[in-house]
Parts: sequence; C-alpha cells; structure tokens
Amino acid sequence: MILGADTVVVLDGEILGKPADAAQARRMLRRLSGRTHQVHTAVCLVRAPQHVAAEALETALVTFRDLDEREIQDYIAWGEPFDKAGGYGIQGRASKFVSGLEGSYSNVVGLPVERVAEILKPLLGSEPV
Repeated sequence: MILGADTVVVLDGEILGKPADAAQARRMLRRLSGRTHQVHTAVCLVRAPQHVAAEALETALVTFRDLDEREIQDYIAWGEPFDKAGGYGIQGRASKFVSGLEGSYSNVVGLPVERVAEILKPLLGSEPV
C-alpha cells in the first residue's frame, strides 16, 4: 500500500505554503492573526501491485486569535514555521494561537486519519495485502 498526502493553508483564496525565511513566516502569521482560514489535505492511497487507487480531499476551518508581535517573533525563533504549510503547526507551540477549529484536527496536522481509514477499507477488501 502506498500513501501520499499534502496539505495547504488557504487565506483569502491564496495558498500559503511553507515559508522560505523568517520574514515570510512573520507575514503569514500576521495575516492569519484574528482570522479564519482553510486547511486542505489531499490523500491518495494505491494498492500495489493491483494499481487500485482511492483519493480524498479533507478541509478544516481554523481560526486564530489575535496575535501580538512578540509571540509571533518568539514562535519564529523556535524554528517551527519553516517546514509547515501556512507557517504553523497546530500540534506544536502554535496550538495556543487557535481559537476555533471546524473539522478534523488530524487533517490540520497533515493527515486526516479518519478519512484515510474510510478510503482504505474498500481497498483492503477481504484479500491479503
């Protein structure tokens, strides 16, 4: 079984990828401050060698409370933003930024576990993998 997944953060119709540097991370976090954004994760499972595939797209809405410059700077100094879509990881220090979540927490982390289980069942069937 092969599993592939990727996550993007979308604010005002713009995809916020992984920030390249501290300045870009700061801009992203400032934009997310006090706002609601979408987190989309696409998942694809392939059962080899049969080449049977299943795909899914999961979306969650995340709301940030208002952030001040000091906490944005401190968060960036920890180094967390640079390998995460939107410049934050809900499972890390940025959890304190979140004031609301509609949808799957694991989706925002990067792999919607419940959705993966849902699309995995038909691929497994009763045959051994």
